[in-house]
Amino acid sequence: MIFPHAITWGPSPEIFSIGPVTIRYYSILFVSGFIIGYYIFLKFFKREGLPAEILDPLLYTLLGSAVIGARLGHCLFYEPEYYLARPLEIFKIWEGGLASHGGAIAILIAIWFYVKKYGRKYNFDYLWLMERIGIATALAGALIRFGNLMNSEIYGNPTTLPWGFIFVLRGEVVAKHPTQLYEAVAYLTTFGILMLLYWKFLPKLKKGTLFGLFLIGIFGARFFIEFVKEPQVAFEQGMALNMGQLLSIPFVLAGVALVIYGYATGKPAAIDAPNPTIGASKKKNSSAKGNISGNVKTK
Repeated sequence: MIFPHAITWGPSPEIFSIGPVTIRYYSILFVSGFIIGYYIFLKFFKREGLPAEILDPLLYTLLGSAVIGARLGHCLFYEPEYYLARPLEIFKIWEGGLASHGGAIAILIAIWFYVKKYGRKYNFDYLWLMERIGIATALAGALIRFGNLMNSEIYGNPTTLPWGFIFVLRGEVVAKHPTQLYEAVAYLTTFGILMLLYWKFLPKLKKGTLFGLFLIGIFGARFFIEFVKEPQVAFEQGMALNMGQLLSIPFVLAGVALVIYGYATGKPAAIDAPNPTIGASKKKNSSAKGNISGNVKTK
């Protein structure tokens, strides 16, 4: 079959090499997500009166748990027989194989320990932090999918649509759905909506709403895009719902539950009072008055 309007895609995934060290687009985009997220969090913390010095341990917590969780997720969810028989292969991250669901689970666990250490002192809880992490994660997820595109990996089934990609580096001769781009657009859209809600409507939002919408947007998009994505491993052949979809369903349901929880409880999404340990300078802000209407600016 001829695809006259298809896009022939075959850029090298490598940017440059220095001796045995190779710099890849995927690596740069992956790390960029955390760096940009760091500066987004600086804005969040400044707006809600939290000190910047607790951001570094948060960055290390997120980066470490995301990489470890995503790797273990791939090894245990998609190819457990292979990796359990060859456990040392799990450490070869450079050979590829990361699962976003595994990264999400690991982050959820790691953040619990971070909140246990810093939350009480600075007057925030687990859900407060996850709501803001969700915003930054949506952007990071989009960058990672662009990295998948540069690697010519995780693409879809054959298509006759004009935006189909022929991934020549993978030996493809027919156009395939660029599902990496589908997911990247969905994640960027989710990021844009969440950022708009945070900056324009935070004083009116209820706790749980932002994170609930994040889960619905990210994993809902993942669920539907999987219908046009090629199976990632052999055992998915013939499955009505593949592993990515089965893992997405609990996250979507949790998102719906969080949105309902937010409006049922009516708790504010922002920190409702500045913590006295943050610094004496906060006490000088007479407009704060100990509630969110004073220490959150709507722009």
